[in-house]
Amino acid sequence: MPFRAPVEEYNFLLSNVVNLSQVNATGRFSDAGPDMVTAILSEAGRMCDDVLAPLQRPGDLHPARLENGVVRTSPGFDDGFRAIAEGGWIGMAANPEYGGMGLPLTLAHAVNEMMSAACMSLQLAPLMSQGQIEALEHHASDEIKALYLPKLISGEWTGTMNLTEPQAGSAVGALRSKAEDNGDGTYSITGQKIYISWGDNDFAENVCHLVLARIPGAPAGTKGISLFLVPKFLPDENGKPGVANGVKVVSLEHKMGLHGSPTCVMSYENAKGWMVGPENGGMAAMFTMMNNARLGVGGQGIGVAEGAYQHALSYALDRKQGRSMEDGGTGTILDHADVRRMLMHMKADTFAARAIGLSCAVAIDMAEATGDDWWTARAALLTPVAKAFGTDIGNEVAAIGIQVHGGMGFVEETGAAQYARDVRVTTIYEGTNGIQAMDLVARKMMDQGDAAFRLFDEIEEAAELSRCKLPDLTESVWQATEELRETTEWLIDRNHRVRFAGAVPYLRAFARVLGGHLHLQAALVEQGGPREKLARFYIRRLLPEHQSLLVQARSGDFDVFGLSPEEFSA
Repeated sequence: MPFRAPVEEYNFLLSNVVNLSQVNATGRFSDAGPDMVTAILSEAGRMCDDVLAPLQRPGDLHPARLENGVVRTSPGFDDGFRAIAEGGWIGMAANPEYGGMGLPLTLAHAVNEMMSAACMSLQLAPLMSQGQIEALEHHASDEIKALYLPKLISGEWTGTMNLTEPQAGSAVGALRSKAEDNGDGTYSITGQKIYISWGDNDFAENVCHLVLARIPGAPAGTKGISLFLVPKFLPDENGKPGVANGVKVVSLEHKMGLHGSPTCVMSYENAKGWMVGPENGGMAAMFTMMNNARLGVGGQGIGVAEGAYQHALSYALDRKQGRSMEDGGTGTILDHADVRRMLMHMKADTFAARAIGLSCAVAIDMAEATGDDWWTARAALLTPVAKAFGTDIGNEVAAIGIQVHGGMGFVEETGAAQYARDVRVTTIYEGTNGIQAMDLVARKMMDQGDAAFRLFDEIEEAAELSRCKLPDLTESVWQATEELRETTEWLIDRNHRVRFAGAVPYLRAFARVLGGHLHLQAALVEQGGPREKLARFYIRRLLPEHQSLLVQARSGDFDVFGLSPEEFSA
């Protein structure tokens, strides 16, 4: 069974669960009506099915390689990227002034998820460009915008993000790359960056790098970091790629997955660059790119979960083994209770993660369209949850998919293991999931939990309205929300060390409860149908995990810090 983009699933969620209509009701996104949404999703789905999905295995079996300083991409990736670019999918949410569609981020997020499900290795290329486009829209000079944005939006040029250095990973402030003022509005950038996704390719005219570096004499730490745009080829007077800049790919990382996506070690030697944003304002500018990239990475996890689920379901429907529980004849493994349990788990968790991601995207769109501080706070609150839960679920669903295949899941030729290898990095990059959890319990609780409590109020109010329709499911969701509220109150009264010790289980519990609420909303639309059945599985079997998670979150810090460094080695 070939991959099929879940277009109808997105249509259902956008119409019935996450309320995209409120985004459409704003003047900013008034063009994004139901007919347009359906048409866009359908067209993107066809591209994913027909063009991107066939590239999934070739990208894994024939990795990107470095030849004479140029990255050669996997077979078919040039045509695949061109299909993405020509379809306008890179600039869906970009400013129409520079060639973008100006559509809601929610739609772009849905399309990115579908592309990730079809071929995550290739989807990472337009995702990086989208992040750069957003950063330039918010922080670049008018001259930079006019030259670079149309090229990035059209896909003629591609973009990257350069943060990490060998000695500076999550601690970005330790970076050593330097930028010296040339006195003509440009800077000379020198340094080395690692883990640069799609740092080069052989299908774009130019590759544009956003690079964090430090000007001599700048303050220490993150307060002294500036952001620079450094192209592979310097644009000439006509805006065309001209002479080569002082930037090159030193090597490609040999990774456990995402083989079709070149992860580069980049060297900058007096490379010419232009400052983006104010001096020493690099982190603020880069976070514009990173925050929505975190939602995008959550979408990658969800997309891979979808691909792994479809792959496992196809195998289960075809693999004959044992007796059918229906007629006693030879059946498929789908007749076995444990295989049913695994597939239900995969489907239910993928739905929950997808609905959370789309809810976050809707909040981002509403914040942009209305300027309302409440929507801004909700978007900020949901971003670490969407990133961490989406990628955790991607990893877990991919692992379950291998188990559904049995021994053949451990054999590479079935392709089941590729999903697990490809998605593994998503819990690490764009801020590890542990960092996302710390962000949730610290920075996102600086309002003393106001945004969280308002969300809990909405969930409980929705549960009260549905109590007479699905009373057993409603009671479970309401009670779980109340328990999450109590733990949130407890955390807010604790210091950061205690909060951080319980941060990961707290985020997971938060997502479990939010997933239960969203499943319940879907079940109310189709009472008695497949969505109620799926919601029952989630609420009865997966939601109860929140109780043990909240116990962990409230356990304090003593057990986490119990062993001394010497005792760890004893």
